[in-house]
Amino acid sequence: MELLVLFFVLTSFFDISFSQRYNALFNFGDSLSDTGNVVISNLPYGMTYFGRATGRASDGRLVIDFIGIPEGIGLPHLPPNTARNVSFHRGVNFAFIAAPALPFEFYHERRLSKGLWVNASVHQQVDRFEKLLPSVCGTPQDCKDFLSKSLVVFGEFGGNDYNTGIFGGLPVSEVRSTFVPRITQAIAEGVERLIGLGAVDLIVPSVLPVGCFPLYLTLYSSSNPEDYGPRSGCARKFNALSWYHNALLLRQLNRLRHKYPAVSIRYADYYAQVFDFALNPLKYGFKDGALRTCCGAAGMGRYNFNLRAKCDQNGSSVCPDPTTHVSWDGIHMTEAAHRIIAQGWLHGPYVNPPILSFINPH
Repeated sequence: MELLVLFFVLTSFFDISFSQRYNALFNFGDSLSDTGNVVISNLPYGMTYFGRATGRASDGRLVIDFIGIPEGIGLPHLPPNTARNVSFHRGVNFAFIAAPALPFEFYHERRLSKGLWVNASVHQQVDRFEKLLPSVCGTPQDCKDFLSKSLVVFGEFGGNDYNTGIFGGLPVSEVRSTFVPRITQAIAEGVERLIGLGAVDLIVPSVLPVGCFPLYLTLYSSSNPEDYGPRSGCARKFNALSWYHNALLLRQLNRLRHKYPAVSIRYADYYAQVFDFALNPLKYGFKDGALRTCCGAAGMGRYNFNLRAKCDQNGSSVCPDPTTHVSWDGIHMTEAAHRIIAQGWLHGPYVNPPILSFINPH
């Protein structure tokens, strides 16, 4: 009798787990998750895992790679949307390095478009997805059925927008009041369009605590210790901007959850995880701390970052062991950091419920 009960428990367990296998994985975003739509770099990008530059802004795999591989939901690395002669039936990646959330027109009007060069906003990426969808799954109803068994990761979006405003000379207060509401609304509109196409399981990541990154710490250094977190060493005003974006994003996602109660819209907390790297680097094995760049060059401060000798440029060098660093090139992270973040999404607590939860949200 006990063996029979155990049999039913185990078979029920495996039925639930296998029912959670996804048909496909679809991703949207910027350089945090681009797997080859924009290939602009050379080695040492890609050195740790691929042995060549693939378009990933890291020494190896990204969070989205770890979400998909057998340790994750069992799907292969996502092909970029621009790939030729490749099947997209197990998923596709629409993320582009340097993609802003908002359209170029927003920046043209403010004379801030000089540094923008990849026109792949939230709505343009969803447009590409909608155009491609019939070739993957057929009729609109067939696609709704297909997407009901697929996972969609929507973002991160916003980092390049904030870079554009801040590097363009706008005060952080203006970026906060003018950019953040529009960006978080655009993200919510993109999520809602995907729901309309049939998506029922979406992960929407926050932005990073950019005040912890060598690029910002170098370009906007301050002699006032009050400008930095006493434990993290991160720049407070830039992290406050990221925090505000995430608060408004959560508000938008809660509105959508109320409107679409049958849809799972999960928030992925990049901010909390990466900030904990800065607070407790040794806990994760980051022996050289969280604030120094692995691939870069000294010359503009203590963060091993130099705009005149960025990673893969003459004058830069690679640290002996990238696994001891969070930051790869000053604004992007190492494979080691991506692996840890992905574990926090797959198993919790940085996605709730975790992606690999056996509880069916539908």
